[in-house]
Amino acid sequence: MVGEWIDKYPEAVKKIYEAGHEIANHGNMHKHMNNLSYEENIEEIEKANEKIEAITGTENKLFRAPYGEYNNTVIKAAKENGYIPIQWNLDTLDYTGLTGEEMWKRIEKKLKNGDIILSHNGTAHTADSLDMLIKNIKGKGFEIVKVSDLIYENDYKININGTQIKNK
Repeated sequence: MVGEWIDKYPEAVKKIYEAGHEIANHGNMHKHMNNLSYEENIEEIEKANEKIEAITGTENKLFRAPYGEYNNTVIKAAKENGYIPIQWNLDTLDYTGLTGEEMWKRIEKKLKNGDIILSHNGTAHTADSLDMLIKNIKGKGFEIVKVSDLIYENDYKININGTQIKNK
């Protein structure tokens, strides 16, 4: 979650967390992290994390940079400060106004174990399409898990598609 969204909707954050969902850090102000210094990256990450912890009472360890942008500075700032940088590898394109059916057509044939699917709050059709998307994903035999249950925490790299690859 973005820190500025957390500021606007703290009760929603609490409700989402209490429903059993994992809350991860998406920066404080949804900035282009690639354009920031190491210190500015840390500030963006830490400010959002403080807000998450204040509401959930739990320490967050996951960070996904806005816009899917990351470089060595972003990764280093996250890792050296105890965060695990994550990325998605399937994009619903929900932010373009696609309907749920269009989102499903977009991801259906691409689904595989370990996928992290990108979707957003505040888009035209995402909220009213989630139930259908989840049922369809499960109908294909996949289990939906928290990101922290899915990812490698150590000894990995992230390829150009945003997929973690375990080092051999």
